[in-house]
Amino acid sequence: MKKPDITENHIHSMQETKFVNMFDIQYQEGKHYYDVTRRAKKVMVALKTDEEFLNLEPDASNCIVIVRTPGEEPRLVLFYEFRYPTGRFLLSPPAGLIDPEDKGKKDATLITAAREIHEETGIVVKPTDRLFEVSPLVFSTPGLTDECNALVCAVVDLDDLSSLTQKGAEGSECFNGFCLLNKEQAEEVLRTGRDEYGNFYSVYTWMALIYFVTGMWEE
Repeated sequence: MKKPDITENHIHSMQETKFVNMFDIQYQEGKHYYDVTRRAKKVMVALKTDEEFLNLEPDASNCIVIVRTPGEEPRLVLFYEFRYPTGRFLLSPPAGLIDPEDKGKKDATLITAAREIHEETGIVVKPTDRLFEVSPLVFSTPGLTDECNALVCAVVDLDDLSSLTQKGAEGSECFNGFCLLNKEQAEEVLRTGRDEYGNFYSVYTWMALIYFVTGMWEE
């Protein structure tokens, strides 16, 4: 299928701020499509060539964290984070933007994942633990934004859970406790589509749950 040709002439800025931009992609005369993104105009995904698209770098890492402790079943580490657009604490996995100084590095997504896991859970990913990409890039909601995340899995061995902490919250981050799920509990959250309080959750939480319960993380 032939795709519409989009050039910088088709893209018009509606609002540009320090944190988010909104562009009008006028793909045909009188036809408009809107993109809300952290990206500047010159690096918008819509302007990438096919080769550039195939080598696109993600904006962030979204983490699937599985802990193994002696005598216990493996557990998926999720937590409750306040999500301002919903006005609720939602069941969430660790995640964070790739720092500008890490952009272009071969292991940028893994560097970001290890940092965010430590900041948001207190867990230090050790050299003896497994840290690997599940997917190099997935789009969040491509009908609204060109932002995208890598999916990274960390399988961490701990003596106990005493290292878990949410004191590393920064900026707008607001946490309210952990939710560690074994396989049976994770399957129930998947089956109902709700957390233990009856609330819905994000698609990235669903991804973490499904990856965990299918056992795809196991060697």
